[in-house]
Amino acid sequence: MQLAFAIPGDPDARTGGTLYDRQVIDALRVQGHDVTMVALPGNWPHPNASDTVQALARIDALPGNCPVIIDGLAFGALAPDAVTQLSRPVIAMVHHPLALEPGLTAAEAQGLFDRERSNLAHAAQIVVPSAHVGGLLTARFGVASDRVHVAHPGFTPAAPAAVSAALDGPPLILSVGLICHRKGHDVLLRALGRVAGLDWRAVIVGRKHDAAHVMELERLCADLDLGTRVTFAGELSAPDLATLYTRARVFALATRYEGYGMVLSEAQQYGLPVVSCDTGAVPEALDGSGLLAPPDNPDAFAAHLHAVLTNEPLHATLAAKSRARAASLPTWDDAARVMAGAAQNAVSR
Repeated sequence: MQLAFAIPGDPDARTGGTLYDRQVIDALRVQGHDVTMVALPGNWPHPNASDTVQALARIDALPGNCPVIIDGLAFGALAPDAVTQLSRPVIAMVHHPLALEPGLTAAEAQGLFDRERSNLAHAAQIVVPSAHVGGLLTARFGVASDRVHVAHPGFTPAAPAAVSAALDGPPLILSVGLICHRKGHDVLLRALGRVAGLDWRAVIVGRKHDAAHVMELERLCADLDLGTRVTFAGELSAPDLATLYTRARVFALATRYEGYGMVLSEAQQYGLPVVSCDTGAVPEALDGSGLLAPPDNPDAFAAHLHAVLTNEPLHATLAAKSRARAASLPTWDDAARVMAGAAQNAVSR
């Protein structure tokens, strides 16, 4: 079938949402679908008037009755009156509700909630990356469950030879996530400060999305006297990130919320023990295969890090659970089939 996929911001950005979108587009094309990728430049989910005009113009320029999948970072932020005027079937790809981004004021969260709830009412079909997000849309946004399709991210296990390439030297604690408040890198740093007596080094990979938050993290790192042990690597290419995964001893993400958490499953492709937080879809993603601390709790997170770094049998058990979980995960072909089914339902609705 012919369809379009609208991606907000830079379509080459290595964020979880954009990587998901691009992988699904590639898989849809492999399955024989004619997919047009539409880039929506702008500051999403906080577009200015020009961003909105350009986005609507690019969507309106699509041929005929071509259904369009719109990433939720843009779809949830569009003006509701503009969404009602879209003259084609629309499928919303909601990675997680915009109003649940930690750090928003009450007024900001309410404004995003009202707008996204209104827009979702006009989406023909909705695709989510986890049952957790689907449940939220049904319970809190009034979305009928028969319009929601769960398309879990797809994964390809790392080659066995790539899983045992750790180097000599301090054990590497790896964290991957956009440098923003939601990812909890400040919580991770405080946890690392509590295990400073152990031998380790840490690398935090992720695009520096929020300059003010980057400065806060750098100050916190200095205050905790971790400057020589923690590296902020920025955004890395896929091969460079894969190299870090092969060299890591532990994967740690002290996130405040995840709609799925692709990097958690990505780390498990390399057999890494995972330490994260009991929030959002993280328990669904790990399915009992990692250690979870309450969000915003550096002491509990530090206790898990200490256990994995010092207890070899525990490390081996968690590594085995990660490999088993990785082997059970779906592929991008599976996700694309769900997306194509949602698009077909939108056309025939």
